[in-house]
Amino acid sequence: MKFSMKTEIRADDLPTIEHAMKSVDPDAKIAVDVGTQSVSVDSWLMPEEFLVAFHDENYDVGIAEW
Repeated sequence: MKFSMKTEIRADDLPTIEHAMKSVDPDAKIAVDVGTQSVSVDSWLMPEEFLVAFHDENYDVGIAEW
């Protein structure tokens, strides 16, 4: 699944985003693309579960691909 970041992300946001995603699914594979302002998550869980983690870290995101 892919999330489109509405909040601008920078390189120093990467650890925070990765930690937030791993708090939902420790086995998830995360790829953050600062250039396209997107986060890809490879997980068996539903995207909505990850939206909560983004929100908890004050990131505004939308689901780009599922």
